[in-house]
Amino acid sequence: MYNKSKLSKAVLAALFATSFITGCTLEADTDSDEVVEGPQGPQGPKGEPGENGQDGENGQDGTNGEDGLPGVGSSTIGLTRFATVPLGAEVTGAYVTAEGDLFFNAQHPDDTNTTEDKNGDVINKGTVGAVYGVNIHKLPKSFPSLPVAQTQEEMESVRVAAGEYHVLGQNGDTFDGDLPNGLGVIMDIQNQQAVVETDMPDFNGFITIDEGEGYLYTNWEYIPGGMSRMHLKKNDQHQWDILDVEMIDFSSVYGTAANCFGSVTPWNTPLTSEEWTIDDDRNRTSAGWNTRTDGFQQSGLNAYLNGDQVFPNPYRYGYIIEIEDAASETPTPVKHFTIGRVEHENSVVMPDEKTVYTTQDDTGGLLLKFVADQAGDLSSGTLYAAKLTQDPSTDPLVTGFDVSWVELAHGNNSQIEAWVAEFDNIAAETPAADGSYTERYLTVKDVTAWANGEVTYPSLADGGNATTAGKNMDDRAAFIETRQAAKAKGATAEFRKLEGINVNHNRAIEAVEGTDMVADEVVSTAYVYFAISDIDSTMTDGQGDIQLNTRVKDCGGVYRMPLEANYNVSRIEPVLMGATMTSGVSGAQKCNVNEIAQPDNVLVLDDGRIMIGEDGSQTNNTLWLYNPKAAQ
Repeated sequence: MYNKSKLSKAVLAALFATSFITGCTLEADTDSDEVVEGPQGPQGPKGEPGENGQDGENGQDGTNGEDGLPGVGSSTIGLTRFATVPLGAEVTGAYVTAEGDLFFNAQHPDDTNTTEDKNGDVINKGTVGAVYGVNIHKLPKSFPSLPVAQTQEEMESVRVAAGEYHVLGQNGDTFDGDLPNGLGVIMDIQNQQAVVETDMPDFNGFITIDEGEGYLYTNWEYIPGGMSRMHLKKNDQHQWDILDVEMIDFSSVYGTAANCFGSVTPWNTPLTSEEWTIDDDRNRTSAGWNTRTDGFQQSGLNAYLNGDQVFPNPYRYGYIIEIEDAASETPTPVKHFTIGRVEHENSVVMPDEKTVYTTQDDTGGLLLKFVADQAGDLSSGTLYAAKLTQDPSTDPLVTGFDVSWVELAHGNNSQIEAWVAEFDNIAAETPAADGSYTERYLTVKDVTAWANGEVTYPSLADGGNATTAGKNMDDRAAFIETRQAAKAKGATAEFRKLEGINVNHNRAIEAVEGTDMVADEVVSTAYVYFAISDIDSTMTDGQGDIQLNTRVKDCGGVYRMPLEANYNVSRIEPVLMGATMTSGVSGAQKCNVNEIAQPDNVLVLDDGRIMIGEDGSQTNNTLWLYNPKAAQ
């Protein structure tokens, strides 16, 4: 900065020098009094800079800028956001065919969504769809993660990172009259009256009948439950044409309750799972079922059965159901009482066609194993429950469990159903003023007597029930009160929301049997994967066999079990965990949007990558693709 006084002196000096030079060169005009100005002289030397002035006072801070957009990718190596579903929806039914076609659903989206996709479809109903234009088996090992939805249009749409999602059907669709009652509409047992229309499609399973053709089976989760079958065939544009649609008739098995997730057996039949209605918890049996008259479970089944005076038999619900003759004109549902009665998320059959693993989606739930007597026949076999021994740590990220199997009982469908039938036609009963009533279903005392090896059932006076009191003891407790039976035998009943369980058959065969099934890879170890959507409650209460801390809590995680000889498992290890945000937040803010949150269903691809569908409170739930090898 120049000094003002020094600058003035420099200017005056320059002016003086200029005047002097100009005056010496002026000449007078002899014909005029005017003086003529001479030429401008050269500029004088530049003066020295002045001293710097003092700095001015600091200005006030500006206002804070707007928050930045959420990040696109995850900090977890190998985790890619493959798809998101609209507001209000969860991701269900992820299934990949042998030809690489991906199906998945948007379950219960907000009915206020209004955004149309390019085909004019609005995702404001339960939606079953497929991804066109990409073979999932040929996805690159690495590709950009789908960004988090920002605009209202993005939030109300199904978005995918590869290919294009197309709607196949939504609840209520009649397909130009081919399905008059509508997709997802559950009729009563006489097929006369609509009981419910549900917007909750869940499991998808594809039964191949030819190249580019097959039947897509889809669960519709509610009470009563349902299942649809679409006959699909690819056209010249490699898109699915719908040749026929029907809802499966479950009247022969007294209907179903909340058909949840499922799987397809090695012999190409769907397994659908009954999840909701068995009316028990970790501390009791279904005792007193017929004394409650306002329950959601009872009213839904009453409407299906057209019952008034007689309560639905609770022991007819809560099983794995196989759809036999799945590609025939008349598919036949068969309830496998042998796999136990719990809130089944799903079962998965190993390649030996005998070993089955199943998960109980409840607080204080079980991990079960069933081993069939004959391959390809689930109607007879032995039921086991897992007993866990935790590693000497508590953080879910690193804590695994050793697994042993507690044998419950051997049984067959015919014998178990005969036991179940003894509880049919039990009428409603109003408790006395003191709350007492005549118990007619199995009690905890009945189950305890079975576990202790008693030869007869307890009397009413000793805490038994009127249906079995004094009869010779049998193994019905293991199959119709499975959780209480497992607890009484010392198994671990502490899982919280144990969700979808799955395996890749090709990888399993190569690892266990040594047969080359996977191209360009030697598979030495294969895994059964399962999800837990909420690592909380009985898993973090500091009691029993599972005592984890609450770092993950509501955000859940994915585990796996290495397959051993004979498709046994003896170890559970953590694979991927969600990330809980600051305490005190809820809803969409409680889990990191760029990590998994409340995983529900799991799918294992031929190359070992897994797909994970979210069932949580995120603004837009995600279908993730994860490569476990990337973390190694």
